[in-house]
Amino acid sequence: MQEKDSFRHIGLIGRPGSNALVEETVLSLIAFFDSRNISVILDEETSTYIKSEEHQRANRKILGETCDLVIVVGGDGCLLGAARDLARYKVPLLGVNRGRLGFLTDIHPSEIEARVSEVLAGEYSLEHRFLLETELKRDGRMMGASSALNDVVFHSGSSVKMLEFELFVDGDFVYRQRSDGLIVSTPTGSTAYALSGGGPIMHPRLDAIVLVPMFPHTLSSRPIVIDGNSEIKIFVSESNDFNPLISCDGQGGQVAEPGDWIYVRKRAHPLKLLHPKPHSFYEACRSKLGWSEIL
Repeated sequence: MQEKDSFRHIGLIGRPGSNALVEETVLSLIAFFDSRNISVILDEETSTYIKSEEHQRANRKILGETCDLVIVVGGDGCLLGAARDLARYKVPLLGVNRGRLGFLTDIHPSEIEARVSEVLAGEYSLEHRFLLETELKRDGRMMGASSALNDVVFHSGSSVKMLEFELFVDGDFVYRQRSDGLIVSTPTGSTAYALSGGGPIMHPRLDAIVLVPMFPHTLSSRPIVIDGNSEIKIFVSESNDFNPLISCDGQGGQVAEPGDWIYVRKRAHPLKLLHPKPHSFYEACRSKLGWSEIL
């Protein structure tokens, strides 16, 4: 927890392809910080639809290097992108929900001034969420690299054929599988795509990774939870006659080829995520996932 008045330079990121509600929220935050003489720096893309000559605009590298706090206005997807870009700079992120579920962006727009005031006064909880990094290698050569806060998904793409691959954890052979692919998820991502695939919900404080097979061609294949510091290797079997994809947080996809190796491991710098007090992971599960409450 930082001391009161330590957030003097605040970056603002709005959801790309924004709408009127996001613009309204970003403008209200600007007015709020201006009234407190707090410096505001707008993300470059956000500044394309928030016209303000009085406020500095900067790319995310500059945001990470100069801001004490970055506030993300949008849905969880917007915060995922900010996390991938900014975690290395150790700047904390705070989310305002203008999306759907809002597991990560947990401030309701109607409570912005009250909740942000509390954060500025030091009333917040701080979480460290680790990210994953992935590398694609072909004949020993690096073909691409990316990172994810939620998950790395190795999948068959548009092909209707099953994908064959071999899985290794810390050098140990786990299995050879035919399926639609494999979800490699952090605890943060365990309430996202991995949950839809039948994976377990993991508390964010766990130092663990879950491997969730996608429609495996065997009834005995189940999700596996492994140590968070494990190195995961996936060999794309040469028997495949199509090119599978690797997607990080659902973004785009690197194209793999038969014979390639995919490496997934924990990224060096975790995300610093702030929550206004009180914050409860279980309350978030109840409200976002529709769990029933017994009074």
